[in-house]
Amino acid sequence: MDNNDLLIRLRYALDIKNKDMVEIFKLGGVELSKEEVLKVLTKTPESDEEDDNSIWAEPVNEDYIKADDHLFESFLNGLIIFKRGRQEPKPGQPEIPALTNERSNNLLLKKVKIALQLNSEDVLEIWDLAGVTVTRGELGALLRKVGHKNYKECGDRYARNFLKGLAIKYRK
Repeated sequence: MDNNDLLIRLRYALDIKNKDMVEIFKLGGVELSKEEVLKVLTKTPESDEEDDNSIWAEPVNEDYIKADDHLFESFLNGLIIFKRGRQEPKPGQPEIPALTNERSNNLLLKKVKIALQLNSEDVLEIWDLAGVTVTRGELGALLRKVGHKNYKECGDRYARNFLKGLAIKYRK
């Protein structure tokens, strides 16, 4: 799954309105208009089997903005501020957290867990709602810092089912 797909599914799961999406991006340090947010929230254009350099290739969909890792992480940081409020930085800390180099799925788990004030049991329950069994050890490995000996990359299946469970829990 790419970052645009993750944003679309997260927006649906948490029932976030367009104006709130603009606000969340702004809180994360990215200025996007409502129209630009809607372009980010469009599905990824289908790739043709034709070569992109071919004169017969279809033009790129102009109603689409690819969400890179910076944009995605900025949105997640804004979501934390939107849900929990701005935290006063401690002396010597930067006001805006530094962007990580982490895989999007792991980042999604960590930041949504923080934004919604979920504990480990809540996260496991969300996966259970989606019909996936995850152990505490696996969850701990997914939430580890990159480079830790027990770190495990979060696969698309885990991320997809986490968002599916969020939708079941928050869209009643």
